[in-house]
Amino acid sequence: MAQSKHEKIERNVFLLIVLTLMTVSVGGLVEIVPLFFQHSTMKAIDQKGNELQVKPYSPLRLAGRDIYIREGCSNCHSQMIRPFRAETERYGHYSVAGESIYDHPFLWGSKRTGPDLARVGGRYSDEWQRVHLINPRDVVPESNMPAFPWLDRPLNDDIQAKMRALNKVGQHKYSDEEIAAAPAELEGMTELDAVVAYLQGLGLALQNVR
Repeated sequence: MAQSKHEKIERNVFLLIVLTLMTVSVGGLVEIVPLFFQHSTMKAIDQKGNELQVKPYSPLRLAGRDIYIREGCSNCHSQMIRPFRAETERYGHYSVAGESIYDHPFLWGSKRTGPDLARVGGRYSDEWQRVHLINPRDVVPESNMPAFPWLDRPLNDDIQAKMRALNKVGQHKYSDEEIAAAPAELEGMTELDAVVAYLQGLGLALQNVR
């Protein structure tokens, strides 16, 4: 009895692998390629086409973001609010792609040992954030977040090199003047100052949207 085409494919391992890879590749391209041409993923706009007040990270916030990554904060905190009532009522407006055009790498995440931080900017005072980072249980007694007392030390960061690198890989457009002035913004600052500045700027582009 002659084999059907389907049987021939299933019995030929090499052919099955090749066809599977082709199918996955075509499916992936169909889903991914259109995103490169959608304004909502390439520009600072929301889902309705409204312009967002999103700017490249300031030198202090950029340094703070790198410390945030270094300390593994993204292992426990996501920065992506999904469009579900249970999430928007707790955290605020759901996340939109345009908010993250200056993020390299993205820190959306899905792990929530701690709460999502996409809209944490401005919810607490700078002093609260400082105390919380040094010893979380001083402000949230039931917290299982580790303490980061060592962040209260001088900030030492090659910020100009980072800004030049970001100019090459993404939407960033730091001017030569901004890069030249960056070290002065970090002068006298601590790592704690930088992380607090980073946190206090999260989610402000859509803070008034409901």
